[in-house]
Amino acid sequence: MRRYLHPFLFIILLLLTYSSIQNPLSVQYIQSLKEHSRPVVANTDESKTLTEKVNEYAANHNQKPVNARIDPVWKAIPGYNGLIVNKEASLKRMKKEGKFDKSKVVYKQTFPEVSLEELPPAPIYRGNPNKPMVAFLINVAWGTEFIPGMLETLKNENVHVTFFLDGSWVKKNQEMATVIMEEGHEIGNHAYTHPDMKTLTNNRVREELSKTNEVIKSTLDVTPDWFAPPSGSYRNDVVNIAAAMKMKTILWSLDTVDWKKPDPSQMANRIINDVHPGAMILMHPTSSTEKGLEQMIKGIKDKGYQIGTVSQLMSEKRIIDAGMR
Repeated sequence: MRRYLHPFLFIILLLLTYSSIQNPLSVQYIQSLKEHSRPVVANTDESKTLTEKVNEYAANHNQKPVNARIDPVWKAIPGYNGLIVNKEASLKRMKKEGKFDKSKVVYKQTFPEVSLEELPPAPIYRGNPNKPMVAFLINVAWGTEFIPGMLETLKNENVHVTFFLDGSWVKKNQEMATVIMEEGHEIGNHAYTHPDMKTLTNNRVREELSKTNEVIKSTLDVTPDWFAPPSGSYRNDVVNIAAAMKMKTILWSLDTVDWKKPDPSQMANRIINDVHPGAMILMHPTSSTEKGLEQMIKGIKDKGYQIGTVSQLMSEKRIIDAGMR
C-alpha cells in the first residue's frame, strides 16, 4: 500500500499546481486578464478632431484690438486692429489634407472702438507700439544733391517713405518733387519757408501751411495729410490749425541727426540699435544719410520690422505673418 501512496500524492500535488496556473478563477489568471483587457489610450492630440484643434488654436491666438489714445508722453498714438481666427474658412482649407496646418489658418481683423481720427488734435511721435513697422520721415527744405542717390537706394530695397517738402523748395525744384512722387513716396507738408512755427502768429501759421499745400497741389496734384513742423517746433495752436486743414502734426521718436554730418556707418548702427516698434525716424537729404541709408534699411529689416510711409504706420491695419504679430 505504501508503495502506491507516494506516486499518488505526487500526482495530486502536480494537478493542484497546474490548476493554480491555468484555472480561470485563480488570482494570477484574473490579474493577467485585467492587464490585457485595459484599453489603449491614444495620444491626446491625435485623438482630437480637426474642428477641436482649430477651436483650440483660435482660443490661444485671438487678439483684442487696441484703441487709439492720448499718451502723457507720446501724445496721440494710433490704434491697432485685433485678430481672430476665421474658424470656418480655416477648416475649409484644411479638410482636403484632413489635418491641422498652421500655415492654412485664416484670420480676420477686428477694429478698435476708438480710432486716431476720433482723438482731439495732438502731435504724433510714433506709431502703435504693437505694430512691427517703422516709418522714415525725410524732411526736405534745401538742395537736391543727395536725393537721387537716396531714391535709388529706396527703390533697390523696395521701400517707400514720406517726404515732407518745404513749399518754397517745391516751387524751385518741381521736377525733383515730381520724381519723388512718381517713385511712389508719400508727400507731406513741411511749411513754406522753414520757420520756427512756435513763434509765428496764427495767421502766419495758416499762411505757411496753406501756401505749401497750394504749391504741392499745383505741382503734384496731391494734398498732404501730414504736417511736419520745421525743427519740431510747435505749440498747440499750430497743431489745431493743421487739424483744421485736415492735417495731423508729425514729429519723431528717433533722429539720425544727419545735419551734423555723422559717420554714415555709426549713424546707421545707432538707429538700428535703438529702433522700436512704431518708430518714426527723422532724416534729411544729406551725405551721411545717402551713404548710410542702405545699411540702415537692411539692419532694420533684419530685426523683423517693415518700413513704410507715415500713412501705413498710422493705419490700424495689422501686419499678419508667420509670427502672428
